[in-house]
Amino acid sequence: MTLSEMLVLICTFFGHRRVPQYIESELRDTIIKLIEQNNVDMFYVGNHGGFDGMVRRVLKELAEKYDITYYVVLAYMPGKKDEFGYDDYSNTILPDGIESVPKRFAITYRNKWMIEQSDYVITYVTNHIGSGAAQFKETAEKKGKIVINIF
Repeated sequence: MTLSEMLVLICTFFGHRRVPQYIESELRDTIIKLIEQNNVDMFYVGNHGGFDGMVRRVLKELAEKYDITYYVVLAYMPGKKDEFGYDDYSNTILPDGIESVPKRFAITYRNKWMIEQSDYVITYVTNHIGSGAAQFKETAEKKGKIVINIF
């Protein structure tokens, strides 16, 4: 096995709560390109908002065709069904150390953890200056991650 075959390349995602359905094909094409051309084989996605839901659907579909792994990275242990109807907790992980983070900071902690783990970041960020998605896109850029905005 060569070094490149052992190297795990990770992609994570940040986007707005509300996203237009038409971006799903662009998202799928971007992920496929990373898999086929850049050998990305691990994906981390959150579980809050419309963009995360779209990403999860696409990754689930692509995992049937490609040799990839994806995880839904939770910000806290699940309780009741969340506001976005997410209640499938297969393929989920919690970031190390998150159990000691106050709940109001857990999403920020989780998102920073995802950036630290990743090589690539796919975003759907419009011009919403100050939005969470824009903030984490900017953080990823400052950390030197390869950021692809599909807006």
